[in-house]
Amino acid sequence: MTAPLIDDSDIILPRPAVVTIRAAKRHDLPELSEMIALLAAHHNDAAAMTSDTLERDLFGDVPWISALVADSGSGLIGYAILVPLYRAQEGQRGMDLHHLFVRDGHRGHGIGQHLVTRARDIARTAGCGYLSVSAATGNSAAHRFYEQMDFKPRPVTGMRYTQALG
Repeated sequence: MTAPLIDDSDIILPRPAVVTIRAAKRHDLPELSEMIALLAAHHNDAAAMTSDTLERDLFGDVPWISALVADSGSGLIGYAILVPLYRAQEGQRGMDLHHLFVRDGHRGHGIGQHLVTRARDIARTAGCGYLSVSAATGNSAAHRFYEQMDFKPRPVTGMRYTQALG
């Protein structure tokens, strides 16, 4: 589930002078894995992601996801993960903004907005007609954030089912 996090600490760090939004690189894997675990913990989810799994899915023979990172020059302060989607009935490509995360203390400086803007650019370049994102029902801060970024609410209809394959 994707959601910008409410600043849950009293610590607000100054925004770094330069923040670069760029594609994740192999050397980012430890910090990226750490941030994925932080987001999972925030949502009370178990973090089963390992650096090896993340490396496979980002840089393996068949890359499954792409990731953007917000690099302050002294470390990563945020990330976004993108996953391809497809609407077969429309013949339309899309992209899911699967995760959006900014480290505590760095929220409220526009880092999330920059990550979303870059994700939108990547989706357009890939020929996508839409970018989607989801947020927990009760996460009104995330709802406001995404609506301010021009996402339109789209109620979920029907049920989604899964089946374990392993």
